[in-house]
Amino acid sequence: MKPFKMVSTEYKSEPTRIHIPAPGGNDVIIGEGYCTMIAGPCAVESSEAYLELAVMLQHLGVHILRGGLFKPRTSPYSFKGLGQSGLDIMAEARSITGLPVITEVMDVRDLDVLYDTVDILQVGSRNMQNYSLLEELGQLDKPILLKRGLSATIEEWLLAAEYIVSGGNEQVILCERGIRTFEPYTRNTVDIGAVPLIKQLSHLPIIVDPSHATGKWEMVRPIAKAAIAAGADGLMIEVHQDPDRALSDGKQSLTPENFSRLYEQVIRLAMLEDKEVLKNKG
Repeated sequence: MKPFKMVSTEYKSEPTRIHIPAPGGNDVIIGEGYCTMIAGPCAVESSEAYLELAVMLQHLGVHILRGGLFKPRTSPYSFKGLGQSGLDIMAEARSITGLPVITEVMDVRDLDVLYDTVDILQVGSRNMQNYSLLEELGQLDKPILLKRGLSATIEEWLLAAEYIVSGGNEQVILCERGIRTFEPYTRNTVDIGAVPLIKQLSHLPIIVDPSHATGKWEMVRPIAKAAIAAGADGLMIEVHQDPDRALSDGKQSLTPENFSRLYEQVIRLAMLEDKEVLKNKG
């Protein structure tokens, strides 16, 4: 068998679909045959701004709200998120919109704080090989979104997923977010080929994050469409009302208007690919 045993198609040939209960009553499904849209700002900055955007995204048809509370930043002087104080804001957005929420967990000490409020826990690229964190996540009954590491091979990525699945938690979603190469004109290099390759190697669902993959908002829409055409099960898009004033990753964030155009194009493409788009419009 492959080194990544339990996440491989040799172990399980049927694609895994992950059901995420939504506060509004309808499950969100991530997996083969579906196109799931995750959107929101890179970081939760304030209650007013986040709640306003959350309602906008709900009406546009987004299935899951994203928002960073604990941000791993290259510079210690960059905005690192509101931390635990921002959790109440996400909880209120979850209640108002009826949508599940996802945020990144960086430390096992934060699991108790996040577990009851957050519907999906995200492992960022810098923590893909944080094995003590992965082992703890393997003990939880909670969906985990596992982003590909900055320079990780496909095998290393799937072995990181194996840590979680072998611990007992089979609810793992893979996320391609671009890898570091010699090319400086984009933030990262998008590995679109990873999508069909993962479909061959693993039964786990895979989504694509074109915002982090490119670092430029102008490139998000074409890469998003390419990801769906390649077979991705969904997208994670960064959206901000005023990207020029965003405290984190404004250059790669779409305005709500630009996101609306992307959404309509992606949905049409997903339907051509015989994917079902769950209706969550408010």
